[in-house]
Amino acid sequence: MISNLNMNTIKQDICLPIWGNQTPRKWIQTRRHRFRAMKLRAAVVEKPENCTADELHYVTVPNTDWRLALWRYLPSSNAVNARNHPLLLLSGVGTNAIGYDLSPQTSFARHMSREGFDTWILEVRGAGFSMRGLESFQGLSKTGQSQVKDSSWNEKFIPMVGDIQRQLDLFLDSEWDFDQLLKEDLPLVVDYIKMQSNPQDGKLFAIGHSMGGILLYAALSLCGFEGRQSPFAAVTTLSSALDYSSSKSSLELLLPLADPAKALKITSIPIGALLATMQPLASRAPFLLSWLNSMISAQDMMLPEMFDKFTLKNFCTVPAKLLLQLATLFESSGLRDRSGTFYYKDHLHKTNVPILALAGDRDLICPPEAVYETIKVIPEDKITFKVFGEVGGPHYAHYDLVGGRFAAKKVCPCIIHFLSAHDKLDR
Repeated sequence: MISNLNMNTIKQDICLPIWGNQTPRKWIQTRRHRFRAMKLRAAVVEKPENCTADELHYVTVPNTDWRLALWRYLPSSNAVNARNHPLLLLSGVGTNAIGYDLSPQTSFARHMSREGFDTWILEVRGAGFSMRGLESFQGLSKTGQSQVKDSSWNEKFIPMVGDIQRQLDLFLDSEWDFDQLLKEDLPLVVDYIKMQSNPQDGKLFAIGHSMGGILLYAALSLCGFEGRQSPFAAVTTLSSALDYSSSKSSLELLLPLADPAKALKITSIPIGALLATMQPLASRAPFLLSWLNSMISAQDMMLPEMFDKFTLKNFCTVPAKLLLQLATLFESSGLRDRSGTFYYKDHLHKTNVPILALAGDRDLICPPEAVYETIKVIPEDKITFKVFGEVGGPHYAHYDLVGGRFAAKKVCPCIIHFLSAHDKLDR
């Protein structure tokens, strides 16, 4: 049980698909597929004030002490169209749910729920409200996701001591990699969402930003390699790629941190705490680290208060193991599994899931050429590719597709049009 937490615990057996090579346990036969039976322990909790979703759910990862947080935004009763598929949002590396819900006026998640989608944001292990062991929920609500206050400089911009302490605790004990997020966290929450939303065809939509999109590409690749049906009716990736080897991505500046961390036996990099410390140098005179701003958002694309909240409250601690695996993005043929023998891009051409791949013209982290290098292997009838940005502006950097001032007016309509075209149920 989670200590000091008012919750209703749901205990039941659900059918979880096997993602990747795992040792089979007990098997059961469904109408169409053979799945491994596992007990799912989950909870809908009384959410804290600084969780701006309609509901906060927890799902326990089997054989671990991790409880993954899911922010849920119920479809608006005023939506013009009823949707057949729920929508899962996946965030980038070392980020939490705040990026998808910065404010009532700048909320990607809330915009999609107003359009009729039952919208969920996953916070993977180590991010946001996700918890481990006997970690206190009240402690998280007061630290890791505290809201930006409109008062003095210290209150507004310097993160709380408790938040830094939690990141430092994770800094000393973070042992997970990309494959665990892909093969443990993602399939678990996919089945939980299907159980809660009950889509008639058993499928859902998914949108992934940055590493979230990488997770989706890798999941589709695994499905193709193993010859099984994907749980996704359609997928949208935002600023995501499986192969950065031919691009000049600034992400390469971060990945070398993994090697000294490995040599020094440091398990993780507290990126959230580091960014919070550097943020004043990037946003205030003499702007010594102003180059950080352009990596996140293009000029005039985010209001200053939204940019401050994003940089101070959205980032978490990143395990060195995760960075080491993501470093293979820059090697020939792109991202590999932890064994180093499976190349995720090699099997992406086998997917039969419609994909919308979006890129930003000023994205320094995932340039359009990196996105193209990935999507060119996908069958032409399954991929739609669009680069946002115009010669005279506006321009789109890495986060602007989600939280820029034109995201709701230009990016979201493009995504909604694509998802709506694939929202019909097979007869």
